[in-house]
Amino acid sequence: MTRVNGQTASLSLQSVARHFGPVRAVDGIDLDIGQSEFFSLLGPSGSGKTTLLRIIAGLERPTWGRVLVNGRDVTPMPPYRRRIGMVFQNFLLFPHKTVAENIVFPLRMQGIERASRDERLQWAVKLLRLEGLAARYPHELSGGQQQRVSLARGLIARPALLLLDEPLANLDRELRAEMEVEIRRYQKELDIPFVYVTHNQEEALTMSDRIAVMRNGVIEQVGPRDDVYRKPATAFVAAFVGQSNQIAGTAETVAGETLALTWQSETLHLPHRGGISTGDKVRFFIKYEDIEVAAARSRSRKGDDGKDNAVAGRLRDVIFKGQTANYIVSMKDGSEVIASASSRDRKVKIGEAVVIRWPATAGMCFKP
Repeated sequence: MTRVNGQTASLSLQSVARHFGPVRAVDGIDLDIGQSEFFSLLGPSGSGKTTLLRIIAGLERPTWGRVLVNGRDVTPMPPYRRRIGMVFQNFLLFPHKTVAENIVFPLRMQGIERASRDERLQWAVKLLRLEGLAARYPHELSGGQQQRVSLARGLIARPALLLLDEPLANLDRELRAEMEVEIRRYQKELDIPFVYVTHNQEEALTMSDRIAVMRNGVIEQVGPRDDVYRKPATAFVAAFVGQSNQIAGTAETVAGETLALTWQSETLHLPHRGGISTGDKVRFFIKYEDIEVAAARSRSRKGDDGKDNAVAGRLRDVIFKGQTANYIVSMKDGSEVIASASSRDRKVKIGEAVVIRWPATAGMCFKP
């Protein structure tokens, strides 16, 4: 079987596609997911991630391609024969059934005997920390408790992998942060792959081992979360993952993996991965947190490589976000640049002349 980062692939997608007439919801996906991975499908609405998840679950038939679970082709199989658990965005709990009845429902449908159901129920209740809630009904639970019941129902059949379709979308921010930690813990304890669909990049970056960024039915980039965040493969990934400023210009000189362009009357030294030649139009993406804002008098300070980019501006506003703040800098051509830094270490005042500065190695350039 295929191996992924030293692990045997538990899930393999081979040229999977789903077309609805002229609409290519999923368009030829090849993907392998390891046996102990927390893997996220990240993308905007309409990118194809939920359709792909439904194909894996057996709720949607692919136009072509194959789905393999632990080396077994499950493409023609109905959902209940695939050994795949699923957790939905809307918890889909039966309102007239107790917590215990909701959790064991998949086992009842499989004809599992009572003694085995009870044993697995106790295991799931302990894992999901639902002690004392088994006799309650869904309307008597908090949102976080309902989500844990939904997770318990998805896991009680001991699936080969678990699919999660935006399971935290209906929770408030505090509960969402709590459940991010809990879901990651469950995955590590069970040591089975979780495939998680979300449009929320913070969730994907918090929980995932690897991330696939999707757009228009295809995968733009797949890799470890740090690489997706710090080393975007395309302009779309650079714009979608994290918060970035964008600078447009023309490559004036290109030498190896560095190019130069003029912006705000300053020559910038910027990184790229090839494919850009002198005279090409380029878009440069730089994360908010990679930019430093300092008083204009400190303009001459350079980094270790002597190639810090430094451009003059004026601090227009500061947006407080708790531990961090966004510093909005107006440039002389009327554009704005945003930097993110600690809200406690504020060294400049609104209206003051400043310099924005970043290392020549930060960010990435792409053709438009």
